[in-house]
Amino acid sequence: MLVSACENEKKEAAAPSAAPAAEVGFATLQPSTINLVAEMPGRTVAFRKADVRPQVDGIIKKRSFNEGAYVEAGQQLYQIDKDKYQAELDAAQAELARARANLELATKTRIRYEALRKSRTASEQSYDDAVAAEAQSKAAIASAQAGVDKARIELDYTNVVAPLSGQIGASSDSEGALVTASQAEALATITQLDPIYVDVTQAGGKLLKIKDAIATGRVTGVDEANIEVRLVLDATGQKYPLAGKLEFSDVTVNETTGSVRLRAVFPNPEKILLPGMFVRGYVDQGRIENAYLVPQRAVMRRPDGGAYVYLVGDENKVVSKDVTIEQSRDEDWVVTAGVDPGDRVIVDGLQRIAPGMAVTPKDVDADVASPKSTKG
Repeated sequence: MLVSACENEKKEAAAPSAAPAAEVGFATLQPSTINLVAEMPGRTVAFRKADVRPQVDGIIKKRSFNEGAYVEAGQQLYQIDKDKYQAELDAAQAELARARANLELATKTRIRYEALRKSRTASEQSYDDAVAAEAQSKAAIASAQAGVDKARIELDYTNVVAPLSGQIGASSDSEGALVTASQAEALATITQLDPIYVDVTQAGGKLLKIKDAIATGRVTGVDEANIEVRLVLDATGQKYPLAGKLEFSDVTVNETTGSVRLRAVFPNPEKILLPGMFVRGYVDQGRIENAYLVPQRAVMRRPDGGAYVYLVGDENKVVSKDVTIEQSRDEDWVVTAGVDPGDRVIVDGLQRIAPGMAVTPKDVDADVASPKSTKG
């Protein structure tokens, strides 16, 4: 009896206990139409900017604007002492009057010699001299008129006006300062803030990839004349409320960064965007049909960079599948190949499983399991 009891104890100890199947969370995949949006770093750039410089020499007599104010194109900004230029204009006008008087005399002389030549009482030489004197008088009038125009232009330049509408910055000179037409320093700078440009950059390889996808028809819905761009401000993380439109894409790739510049224009009525701000641009790049949104935590990478996921297969056994990723979308990957409608992709418990293992599946979230809206 003792021998039989010992043998039974040995058999019970040798019999292995059945390990319970690992519990995993899954999300059910369904295809949908997904808008492709590329996130790109960017910076704001003034729509137009102009340095205000004097075009004549003189003393500033008056400044007619408040620093930081909005000025209209053609509005007076500075008044340079104009007495010297008014005197030069008066002298030029007097020279023009003298030239006109000389022309009148030369014309009368030419007419008189013409009559005398017909009656053979004046020589041909005298007539030719009269014709030449008249022509010289006409040339003198043209020269005097140019002098008047030049003097009037310089007089007008004493009134320094705004070349464009926008916000004007600080003034580098005040009343009493001597300015020159050739000075390097600007009197002030005017910047147009509404609308405003935003320059974003995209890797050249990604740009080629999306263009190829559009050309082959894999990506549709791209209207190159009305590509929408959205902004997020880096400083605050806030979304800019107004959408912009893509203006153009550079035709060259930056040799240092390998990126391509894209320029968008945004309305800026509240002057929220200022030149030089760092932003993140979200550029609409079309839509793709029959794609899947796979949670990023479900996707793993091999050493060669290939992406794969674990699925709950037949008999609740783990199956590995390679997937093709188009781009990221919030907390998901946009997957275009490798999975099928209704696949149950494992999102939780990945560290405890391997292909072929039996698992206990659990639907982690009804919102994740249902098709996601990709509009907007």
